[in-house]
Amino acid sequence: MSDKQLRQLVIDELEFEPSIDAADIGVSAENGVVTLSGYVTDYVQKTAAERAAWRVKGVKGIAQKIEVRLPGDKKQNDDEIAQRALNILAWNAVVPRDRVRVRVSEGWVTLTGTVNWNYQRLAAESEVRKLSGVKGVINDITLASIAQFGDVRRRIEDALKRHAEVAADAVRVDIRDDGTVRIDGRVDNWSEMQAVERAVWSAPGVRKVEDHLTFS
Repeated sequence: MSDKQLRQLVIDELEFEPSIDAADIGVSAENGVVTLSGYVTDYVQKTAAERAAWRVKGVKGIAQKIEVRLPGDKKQNDDEIAQRALNILAWNAVVPRDRVRVRVSEGWVTLTGTVNWNYQRLAAESEVRKLSGVKGVINDITLASIAQFGDVRRRIEDALKRHAEVAADAVRVDIRDDGTVRIDGRVDNWSEMQAVERAVWSAPGVRKVEDHLTFS
């Protein structure tokens, strides 16, 4: 597929996605790497545009350069955003109460604290990025060590074998004593890459994932 064809496919996917106003989003492609530029009016559209681009077959990488430009009536003070973020986190049953801290600077939200599972830190980020006035989210929430690492590799490999969409023998797993897991190998598309990452994060004791997977 040529870069021109890939660029047009990404444009078509962005225009097809109903949650995105793609009028001010620019797309370029070079050697399978797609660059998204321009601006949108909220952070939800920015993340949705990146997910839409990843869905296109042939995309090997994405350079995310979309800016969030809030309309004048949408701009809010940082203290208002921080309070709303704390409120929405308090109502989320998945996020451990009083374990996540919020800092806001010029619309950018930084999350810190410690939780036990990766799905909890992802849930916290997902809730906050829905808020109006948010320009971006920095997720610095760390994971507590809750398990010994002796059987982590086996659990990960067993999980990969259970995934019908993943060729487990094409993925290599390396585990370090600090809970960092490095994954190498080749997958067919972004969906398979996400499946591998989910399988790795589901193992107890995993604190960080270094994804070095490439597309076939």
